[in-house]
Amino acid sequence: MIGQIPQELRRYVEECVLPQYGQADSAHGIGHIRQVMENSRELAEPLEVEARLVYVAAAYHDLGVCRFGRKDHERTSAQLLREDLSLRQWFTPEEVEQMAQAVEDHRASSGREPRSLYGRIISEADRDIDPERIVRRCMEYGKANFPEMDEQAQIRRTVEHIEEKYGENGYLRLWLPCSKNQAGLDTLREWLRTGELWEVCKRFG
Repeated sequence: MIGQIPQELRRYVEECVLPQYGQADSAHGIGHIRQVMENSRELAEPLEVEARLVYVAAAYHDLGVCRFGRKDHERTSAQLLREDLSLRQWFTPEEVEQMAQAVEDHRASSGREPRSLYGRIISEADRDIDPERIVRRCMEYGKANFPEMDEQAQIRRTVEHIEEKYGENGYLRLWLPCSKNQAGLDTLREWLRTGELWEVCKRFG
C-alpha cells in the first residue's frame, strides 16, 4: 500500500463522516463500517494502491443508507462522496471519481465485476464473511423491517436470503484472494447443506 493517510483527513472522517452511521440500521451501522475499513486496510496492504483512497472509499461505502435507505445505496453513497467538497483538500477530481466508482461497485448483488482494484478491495472487504455475524445481521434486519413476521418466518427469510447470496449458486463473488472470506463462505454452504443454518438462526431469534 502506498502513502500515509493525513491526520486532517482522518479527523474529518472520524468527526464528520462516521457519526452519520448512527442513523443507519444495525446491519449498516458504525460497527460494520469500522470492520470494512479494517478489512480493506488488510487487503490493500500488499497491493500497489493509495492508502488514502482505500480509507475514504471504505468509510463512505454505505453512507447512502443513512440518508436514503438501503435501496440503491451503492449509488447514493457514491453520489454523497462525489458531492462532498471537503474531500477536494486531499484528492484530485480523478481520485474522487475513482473512489466513487469503488463505492458503486461494492454491492454483491450488482452482478458485475468491480471496475478497478479499489472496487475489488472495497467489495471484498464488505463481504466480511463471518458466518455467525452474517446470520445475526440478517435476523436483526428482518426483525427491524418485517416486525409482523414470527420467529419461524424470520428464520425462513434469513435462510432463503443466505441461500440466494452465499449458496453454491448464489450471486456473491469473491474478487480477491482472502482466506478468511473463503473459509466463511465454505462454512455457510456447509450449514446450508446440512440444515444446521436453521439451528444457528434460532440463537438470534
